[in-house]
Amino acid sequence: MKKLTQNIILPLFIVLTVASCRTVAQLTPDDLAKTITAQDLKVHLTYIASDSMRGRDTGSPEQRLAAKYIADKFESYGLKGVVGESKSHLQLVDLVKRGWGDFYLKAHGKKYAYLSDFISNSISPMPKEESSEIVFVGYGIEDKDFTDYANIDVKNKIVAVFEGEPKSIYGDFLITGTTEMSKWSKGDAWKEKMTLAKSKGAKGLLLITKASVEDFEKTIKQRQTMMKRFGNARLGFREVSDPQGSDFAVLTIGQNMAAEILKTTIAELDAAKEKVVSAKKSVDNLFKNQPISLKIERTVDGIDTYNVLGYLEGTDKKEELVIVTSHYDHVGVQDGKIYNGADDDGSGTVSVLEVAQAFGEAAKSGQKPRRSVLFMTVTGEEKGLLGSEYYVKHPVFPLANTVCDINIDMVGRTDKDHEGKGDYIYVIGSDKLSSELHSALLDQNKKAPIDLDFRYNDPNDPNRFYYRSDHYNFAKNKIPVAFFFNGVHDDYHQPTDDVEKIEFNKMEKRARLVFNLTWEIANREKRLVVDSDKK
Repeated sequence: MKKLTQNIILPLFIVLTVASCRTVAQLTPDDLAKTITAQDLKVHLTYIASDSMRGRDTGSPEQRLAAKYIADKFESYGLKGVVGESKSHLQLVDLVKRGWGDFYLKAHGKKYAYLSDFISNSISPMPKEESSEIVFVGYGIEDKDFTDYANIDVKNKIVAVFEGEPKSIYGDFLITGTTEMSKWSKGDAWKEKMTLAKSKGAKGLLLITKASVEDFEKTIKQRQTMMKRFGNARLGFREVSDPQGSDFAVLTIGQNMAAEILKTTIAELDAAKEKVVSAKKSVDNLFKNQPISLKIERTVDGIDTYNVLGYLEGTDKKEELVIVTSHYDHVGVQDGKIYNGADDDGSGTVSVLEVAQAFGEAAKSGQKPRRSVLFMTVTGEEKGLLGSEYYVKHPVFPLANTVCDINIDMVGRTDKDHEGKGDYIYVIGSDKLSSELHSALLDQNKKAPIDLDFRYNDPNDPNRFYYRSDHYNFAKNKIPVAFFFNGVHDDYHQPTDDVEKIEFNKMEKRARLVFNLTWEIANREKRLVVDSDKK
């Protein structure tokens, strides 16, 4: 019985093996591209951009669930983890959230609060309440024929100055003698005043706004709205100096607050400006020094967030690496509304998954690419391209061996300029560093042509999309990039960016183009040349 069974099974095994080998031999890049389907994209995105993910805010528990989903899919496709000794799919991005605790100024028994009574320009943490003296120093200017600091001791004191510079009733500025403003009014002029005050030994600066009381109140309310929407904390790298803080505090205060802490009136403040204009020079001792106290409490909390990496080792050119990226974070929940980010960038994330699966199928059938390919969904893009920046500063594979980055950010919708005009995709950056990458894109698009729109590739484009997604951190390191993008729409960064509005058939075609381009670059004989440096 056993012998008879073996005699039957052995020829059958040989037949099946031969058939399997024939199937592998017939497998083509076109066959692999067809494994990318609208249905699979929809299945992935229905999870990634569901309400249960609560907008995938950077460092949130829901974002970590999304990371696990992506990592599990990479593993199931046969892609390896490559991070650390444990060979994890997850690269910890060492971010912290820096915010503010107690932040107030006290004067004459009254407490003034940050974002209720004043705003900040530059902040030096003062974890304990510190008493000081406030010194009024006019406009806080020192120029060739004009100085507010003559005969005034400001060492270890906080100086109060008017915003801007003195101007006559005829429209001439005292510093220039013309209608042209000086550096004390242009751009971030407060930085000039801060630098000068620091050089004089002051330890802080109060900038008295030139805005009316009503306009400054509007500014405060706008800041309060931003605070409510995004919180009082910002994400940044642990390893760098505090991007919000400095060794010098600069606060902008309203005219009401200025009058109260200087023990004067708004009318007297206006009169002080008139005295300077009348004298055509700085006027000393307009207000007496006053005591104040200041506390600026800094909070720093670690954030648990990750880039998710799936690696497929190549064959004869495996030391060289092609990277395919998207960002899987979005902006979370704001004002009780979930920002699902189905297009931004759930669409790019699930496209990466589908392209990764196609490469995994190729490897399983014995057709691994010549170069290695790293599929990476990054964190913190919405907070300033942080995840991709972290990777290029802490690369798992040498940047010198990285051939290019193909970035997918918003590929599931149609913008107004292309409504009713057929299939398209914006491509940005493909010619900026490598003419060969651009040529490869054009060649691969011939397989299933869609309109390649390069309008946002224009260096004069006011949207500056080239600088606004994760490919840019690779481009800064002279690594050729191609960025695929469907353009903005009314649901961009709105709680209405939902799965129901995604055009999966268009996504399918766009993802297949990305696959074909990646496959060609990973298998070409020579590495892409870097022969340009366009902005």
